[in-house]
Amino acid sequence: QVQLVESGGGLVQAGDSLRLSCAASGRTFSRYPVGWFRQAPGKKREFVAGISWNSVITRYADSVKGRFTISRDNTKNTVYLQMNSLKPEDTAVYFCAADSRRPWYGGLGSEYDYWGQGTQVTVSS
Repeated sequence: QVQLVESGGGLVQAGDSLRLSCAASGRTFSRYPVGWFRQAPGKKREFVAGISWNSVITRYADSVKGRFTISRDNTKNTVYLQMNSLKPEDTAVYFCAADSRRPWYGGLGSEYDYWGQGTQVTVSS
């Protein structure tokens, strides 16, 4: 069983930076691909970034490419999302998720089955 807890959200101004953290319980977390997602009010949840278990492969939504960086420290059971040059349209609840059906898989997740509770990011103009 894996439990995920996001942190690091907050209220910032456009152009500022934030770093989100996704801390996991459970020894198996390091084996799984992980993704960050976000959901803005009235909108569907969308993929933001993903990372393979060994950090070799990462992928980003076009809307955040060049501004956000996903990384992980498997010794700390934590995945990060560094967000730079934030824009008002980045305002959303951010969730991390793990795909436990693909341990040691060299690619990205596809069916994420463990989710955190989310952390609010609000970017003012």
